[in-house]
Amino acid sequence: MKIIVTGGAGFIGSHVVRALLKKGETVTIIDNFDDFYNPEIKRNNIADLDCEIAPVDLRDEKEIHQLLQRIKPDAIIHLAARAGVRPSIQNPKLYLETNVNGTLNLLEGARASGCHRFLFASSSSVYGLSKVVPFHEALPLPQTLSPYAATKLAGEQLCGNFSYLYGMRTICLRFFTVYGPAQRPDLAIHRFTDAISHGEPIKQFGDGSTRRDYTYIDDIVQGVLGAMTYERELFDIFNLGENETTTLSALITMIEQAVGCKAIIEHFPEQPGDMPLTCADISKAQRLLGYQPTTPLAIGIPKFVEWHKAAKRPTVPLRSSLS
Repeated sequence: MKIIVTGGAGFIGSHVVRALLKKGETVTIIDNFDDFYNPEIKRNNIADLDCEIAPVDLRDEKEIHQLLQRIKPDAIIHLAARAGVRPSIQNPKLYLETNVNGTLNLLEGARASGCHRFLFASSSSVYGLSKVVPFHEALPLPQTLSPYAATKLAGEQLCGNFSYLYGMRTICLRFFTVYGPAQRPDLAIHRFTDAISHGEPIKQFGDGSTRRDYTYIDDIVQGVLGAMTYERELFDIFNLGENETTTLSALITMIEQAVGCKAIIEHFPEQPGDMPLTCADISKAQRLLGYQPTTPLAIGIPKFVEWHKAAKRPTVPLRSSLS
């Protein structure tokens, strides 16, 4: 199969591309290598991969359409996005232009090029303040808490539109707090590991009681590959998580134990837009995608810390304009 992976040089994307190449697929990466974090990290992620790399911005409708017309992919795995809840509050217009207009450009290009399978990376953030736990895919979603979450929900709706109007198989995968080797440097587990390893303080927002469903990257890749062979509904949505929640305080303790150092904690108020709890009901993905996560946090954190100790890569914080 000819498969396009948007955001293929990023954390999740590079792992997905690697898995597809191992299966013998022909892969093209679309990634604009923006400066949300050091683009050299992305280039290092894919330095050893044998595939075409198209440095295209999803907002460039003409270039996206020309690329898809040339490749005529059998499937698109759309992982590219402006990421992060807090930066989206600072610059919502950029998030709408990239995550909504960019997704629309890609869907239109897919339709015009005859691509009939489109996977969209959504997020647990679409569940907002849902009081039904664990979160299941059929929950009504009346209110998101950030522009980032709103763009992901809008992306799901666009996928549903194209499935209904044009018969395109579109599958939305709601990722729950993904971590593992090559994780973005701005994400909590990476930032905490960096700081604790160097004896620097970490910022803890809130009292440490917020809970997350942390998902190891290998399990996410397993779910993405499962969705590639899904043939039931033309439009469907799946949670990809671990079905297990951990408090922020417990996460910090796990990292301390894996690193072998005590954290210096600076306390700050809760941040607007942050969800107090995420927890995935994964029974649908288990039943229909064969999804079976195998790496609980107690195993995944030591594996991440081991990678962090061995990795030689640039670690550059987010640009101040986006933080």
